Amino acid sequence: MDQIIDRLAPATSAPDLTGWTLVAVLVLGGVAATWWPAWRVLRMAVTLVHELGHAVVGILCGRRFTGFVLRSDMSGHAVNVGPAHGAGVIATTWAGYPAPGIVGAGLIPVATHGWSAPALAVLGVGLLASLTRVRSALTGLVVLSVIAATASLWWWGDDTLQARLLVGVGVLLLVGAWRHLGSMFPHVEAGSDPGVLARATGIPAPLWVASFVLVLAAATWLVVAELRGSVGA
Repeated sequence: MDQIIDRLAPATSAPDLTGWTLVAVLVLGGVAATWWPAWRVLRMAVTLVHELGHAVVGILCGRRFTGFVLRSDMSGHAVNVGPAHGAGVIATTWAGYPAPGIVGAGLIPVATHGWSAPALAVLGVGLLASLTRVRSALTGLVVLSVIAATASLWWWGDDTLQARLLVGVGVLLLVGAWRHLGSMFPHVEAGSDPGVLARATGIPAPLWVASFVLVLAAATWLVVAELRGSVGA
């Protein structure tokens, strides 16, 4: 129990995330999200966060999250039970595409300020809870793999390693969110989240896509602002 409590505590000093160390982490995170051999595997993490974004916002809106599926083509599906109309279903549907960028942007300041260990613990608990809603073998494999990686980093990684890897994951999710969004162009399919939102609200799908772009742009700006001083240190 003492060991668990120790591993839940934030770092007592700022992790070593300055200069070329940070540049290397950022480059590796960016390469992982753009180099096809790595992306074809790691893109499932972006889809996972996308679907869990639907789930979390649905729960916050009073809807019931009953299950989710990830597919090998980077698509997925989350089921939230509740009213078919209203602000809750709109917010739930909207949440998917921005979720990876928001989570990625959130992980980076958490890591740079020494809170990697508590963040990993929270992520691990959330992923364990999501296992009860897995509805396919591939989805279970992906979730279990991410749980294993998260738990291993939390238990065996030191403060600096945890911070570096979380920054890399944050970059992966942020760049992956842009790439995920870009996969819809040049045509927005009727069954996509913007298409569903357009039918539900009467607001054209391109405006919903524009809202995703604005959120991801803000997340990118926040990450750049957070890391600018460290890169120059």
